Amino acid sequence: MRASNRQLMWHGMFLFLLGLVTGFLEQRFTNMRMGLAADLEGVMNGAFLIALGAIWNEVRLPRPARVAACLMALYGTYGNWLTTTLAAIFGTASSTPIAAAGHAGKHWQETLVGAGFLSVSISIVAALILVLYGLRASATQESNRWNERGAPFHDCQRSMR
Repeated sequence: MRASNRQLMWHGMFLFLLGLVTGFLEQRFTNMRMGLAADLEGVMNGAFLIALGAIWNEVRLPRPARVAACLMALYGTYGNWLTTTLAAIFGTASSTPIAAAGHAGKHWQETLVGAGFLSVSISIVAALILVLYGLRASATQESNRWNERGAPFHDCQRSMR
């Protein structure tokens, strides 16, 4: 198993732990319902990173695309947990009206949380599109051509240092 797989799995376990710790703090948040959402985001995004780490060797993309997919997945998962946690702390409502439970944050808080949710949504969808593209059946043949040309077939390991 390559170090990058282990790094993705490590980040998954760490994010899972952050989600559990967030759950212990739910009652201290301005909006406890969003606190529960933050707890679940940490746990689910952690599990996603663990699963991504488990299949990472099967993703066949050129190095720049692998780096981009890895970094966008990390940004999207950690950012999702952080943004949801901030929404729970601030009690914002504009991006999550159902979970808002009658709360509303200040304008700058609503803007920050809204921008956070938008950026992590774009990031995680883009990462998933790249991973799906790298998992298609014909990707193995293309990766053999990339390797024959001498392109390094590594991923975001160096980028995360």
